[in-house]
Amino acid sequence: MNTRIKHLEKEIKELKKQKFNTEHLEMSLSILKQEYHSQLSSWDKVQLARAKDRAGSKQFIEAIFTDFTELHGDRNYGDDGAILGGIAHLHDMPVTVIGVVKGQTTEENLKSNFGMVHPEGYRKALRLMKQAEKFNRPIITLIDTPGAYPGIGAEERGQGQAIAQNLVSMMDLKVPVIAIILGEAGSGGALALAVANQVWMMEHAIYSILSPEGFASILYKDASKAPEIVDDMKITSDHLFALGLIDEVIEEKDDFVPVAKYLKARLYRELSAMKKMKAKQIQKQRYERFRNIGEVIHEK
Repeated sequence: MNTRIKHLEKEIKELKKQKFNTEHLEMSLSILKQEYHSQLSSWDKVQLARAKDRAGSKQFIEAIFTDFTELHGDRNYGDDGAILGGIAHLHDMPVTVIGVVKGQTTEENLKSNFGMVHPEGYRKALRLMKQAEKFNRPIITLIDTPGAYPGIGAEERGQGQAIAQNLVSMMDLKVPVIAIILGEAGSGGALALAVANQVWMMEHAIYSILSPEGFASILYKDASKAPEIVDDMKITSDHLFALGLIDEVIEEKDDFVPVAKYLKARLYRELSAMKKMKAKQIQKQRYERFRNIGEVIHEK
């Protein structure tokens, strides 16, 4: 974030503590932020998508849903702290919510493995999706991951198979699925939760086959060239929306509350319409969405 903005935010905070009127300063801050966001480069957006203080799955679940009951375990190996999933209400509609968790403290990062999901996490997510299908509940996935965990243990427990199973099974789900990319969405680790009827992205999120650093390492043998190749990768929301690879871009604001309020209303409206569709229609819509994406990629 721009140093002028940070300085002004700190000044406003201190003045508020002393009960001073900060209305004019807050107006100046708003103008500064609008100017800053309008001039963001693709690399700036990568940094925003990775920001530690960025709202994640926990915050969105708390703000959008009520009566959330978390469910644990994959019934095979164990529980994965990188996946937060369970049953909740979206207004009067029962839904299943599954989110990738990133920590904001050292303790949270260790518990969630920095948002890198293990195979048992993907199997837990799939178990909850199958449960949702059984009870005819729509599914919402919240994605914020640099990618699936690539460690030896994860590979030994079938990481590739777990991701592949999610891809196959999600395509065939008989209930509507909406995936929302909150921050990073890296590689198959993100796609394993994004085989949906609709995929939405936050304005400053990114969705990629691999990180810009990884791309630069392969292309130039130099990860430091990452900022130079982000535009070519076309991983930001504006690029992906223009290509037709995502369905909606959610505008980000300085205040998290109106964003969550908009998403709550938008999800309810969209899922209410989709719930009127028959299972075959839901499956066909999802299949055609990805078939069309395949054609777009082939043409490019």
